[in-house]
Amino acid sequence: MVDFIETFPVFLLVLVRVTSFFLMLPLFSYRTIPSTFKVGFGFFLALIMFFSMEKPVLEIDATYYLLIMKEAMVGILIGFIAYVILSAIQTAGGFIDFQMGFGMVNVMDPQTGAQSPIMGQYLYIISLLFLLSTNGHHLILDGIYYSYQFIPLEQAWLPLGHEHVAQYIIQSFNSMFMIALQMSLPVVASLFLVDVALGIAARTFPQLNIFVVGIPLKIGVSFFLLIVVMSTMMIVVSKLFQTMLMTMRGLMELLGGL
Repeated sequence: MVDFIETFPVFLLVLVRVTSFFLMLPLFSYRTIPSTFKVGFGFFLALIMFFSMEKPVLEIDATYYLLIMKEAMVGILIGFIAYVILSAIQTAGGFIDFQMGFGMVNVMDPQTGAQSPIMGQYLYIISLLFLLSTNGHHLILDGIYYSYQFIPLEQAWLPLGHEHVAQYIIQSFNSMFMIALQMSLPVVASLFLVDVALGIAARTFPQLNIFVVGIPLKIGVSFFLLIVVMSTMMIVVSKLFQTMLMTMRGLMELLGGL
């Protein structure tokens, strides 16, 4: 008990990083999850991590408050980079919606409270269920646990102004859009061919009302193509999860100065 009281400042730093990590992380940061559950889960997870890690000797002084701000920034940045990578799923759904004719239709995401495309929301929910079924959330929790090997508690600074950090975040955004394009390309390219065929039909049969025929035809073709390529999309999503974990690890290495 005496040892815990002496190392209580270390526990507070662990708690700040874990709760800040949950603040941005997909699946754990949703508004539908009660705040008491989030705080309680973060507290007990921080307690487990605290008793299973090497504890530096820290005192509550002026430097300690800098460490608190640093821990909050570390948790937010790691969770944000994971959120950015997973946003590729909703971006891919936005590409598909635009080609289907659903570009003007958005739905309210009950988890985040933001507007999201219909197909993007559908693919995002399927991907999260796939993440849970493969125990990917355990790997995410492993990421925050092993982050202390890269960014120690006693490190009082973060190299946020370094060019490699900014370049790495920009590359993460770039990879997110590339993955979104790969996911949506089969459906988008097929619908483009449908548009070409409809254009030829409109020129061949001028009496045909192409707007009445084209919209339901594109929607039907889109759903059929989604059923056909859904397994391939899930393969891309599994690669996306690996990319997310590798991106989190790379950012932690840069923030830790490795």
